[in-house]
Amino acid sequence: MIPVTETRPQRRLVSPAPLRPSPDFGPADRARGWLVTAVITAIAAVTRFMMLNYPTDARTPVFDEKHYAPQAWQMVTGGWIEDNPGYGLVVHPPIGKVFIAFSEAIFGYNAWGWRASAALAGTILVLIVVRIVRRMARSTLIGAFAGLLLICDGLTFVSSRIGMLDIFMALLVTAAFGCLIVDRDQVRERLARADAAGRTALSQWGPRLGVRWWRFGAGVLLGLACGTKWSGLYYIVFFGLMSVAFDVSARRTYGVKRPWVGTFVRDVGPALYALVVIPILVYLGSYWAWFASEDGVYRYSVGRTIGTGGTFSFLPDALRSLWYYQSETLAFHSSLTNSAGNHHPWESKPWTWPMGLRPMLYYYADGASGCSQAQCVKAVMAIGTPAIWWLAFPALGWMLWRSVVRHDWRYAAILVGYGAGLLPWFLTLDRQMYFFYAVVLAPFLVMGIALILGDILGPARPPGVPRGPNGAYLPAPVNERYALGLLIVSIYLGLVVANFVWLWPILTGQAITPGNWQDHLWLPSWR
Repeated sequence: MIPVTETRPQRRLVSPAPLRPSPDFGPADRARGWLVTAVITAIAAVTRFMMLNYPTDARTPVFDEKHYAPQAWQMVTGGWIEDNPGYGLVVHPPIGKVFIAFSEAIFGYNAWGWRASAALAGTILVLIVVRIVRRMARSTLIGAFAGLLLICDGLTFVSSRIGMLDIFMALLVTAAFGCLIVDRDQVRERLARADAAGRTALSQWGPRLGVRWWRFGAGVLLGLACGTKWSGLYYIVFFGLMSVAFDVSARRTYGVKRPWVGTFVRDVGPALYALVVIPILVYLGSYWAWFASEDGVYRYSVGRTIGTGGTFSFLPDALRSLWYYQSETLAFHSSLTNSAGNHHPWESKPWTWPMGLRPMLYYYADGASGCSQAQCVKAVMAIGTPAIWWLAFPALGWMLWRSVVRHDWRYAAILVGYGAGLLPWFLTLDRQMYFFYAVVLAPFLVMGIALILGDILGPARPPGVPRGPNGAYLPAPVNERYALGLLIVSIYLGLVVANFVWLWPILTGQAITPGNWQDHLWLPSWR
């Protein structure tokens, strides 16, 4: 009889030292990463710039281009200030119009002039999204997924081909987000070096992190965003909190004894400087031409419209005049409410934005020619590609689950960016709103979907595949899970491209039959 040896479960030895993450601070395939980025960006440029001068209203701007194109041309021809002729007030800060003015200075006062800068911004936005997702996922392939999705998003596409401000907002806040993602990696890299040198335990607050130029860059970009539209303020709040959360997490990860106090002592002050003070200074600097002018709107309000005394009389008259100018702008925006009788046939509320249930019609002309019938329809509709936008709620649910249950910082960061573009609008539901406000949501939506596609795809090799003496992987059986994931991802991306191609005529103003126009309007709320 063979004796049976009793086996007892072995206790796992737990080290009292805190576990450190692997030193992974970004993808290593730099050459291939930039090559893929260049190809995706080139495709984006072709789609954004092709037939950019079409359509127009008899060679004049369409939709809200009629506000920004003339104001930008005033900047080119009149000392870089605008007075919005025909309207009572200039209702947005100058930076977005400065971008339009740059292209008008090159191409003149025509469709190319007032749209080229938007097309360039839309192209650069694709590039930035590819790089951000590549860094977050540590995968060039998943970064390429994000770029392809953004290329095929109808809302971003149309916004890149019209002389309005929203594409500049999307570019600036996404670039600021990207700076903070790089800053997060850089902070962890510095803490890893300090930890390896034994400097982490020298102070219960952890080491100082030095000058953080990427966070400073985020502050500059957020200031420019506020100088384009005031909704940039929301991103200052959301991104500021996210940056501090990154710092707390990094100090905890590398074994700082008091990470919260350490973050408060070491990081909060510099964060307030970089993400609050710098944006304010950049915003004030965006009015340099107004400060230097003699005839800017409300430039000399002190002593005329407002008194010379009062609590803030110690401030320079120029700043007090700018404050009055801003208060008048705020009063104008606050008056655009439904309860005051202001309604627009294409307005929408923020609960419709995630799925794009109420798109925006920018241009419509019936009785045109160029199709198979005597009368044709030409339309430009800002509409989110359904294959992307209709997945918003399940995608957001997955991101929330990954953030809360799996503590996946990537999805949490994307939710912060998405929330900053959506949630604040629920505080002013009576105000007139439009779907083009949701352009800033598109980059964060495609980032999240791209990461989800990466989750579906899974690792290319099964776990536990050994390496040979030279470090190369030994032959392994086919990874069935990866093959299935690749099939699902490929089918989905093909569906997105096909959906974008189907929408192309109503995104670009092509001549189609009235019946074809009706076929494109899938939902009653699209009509």
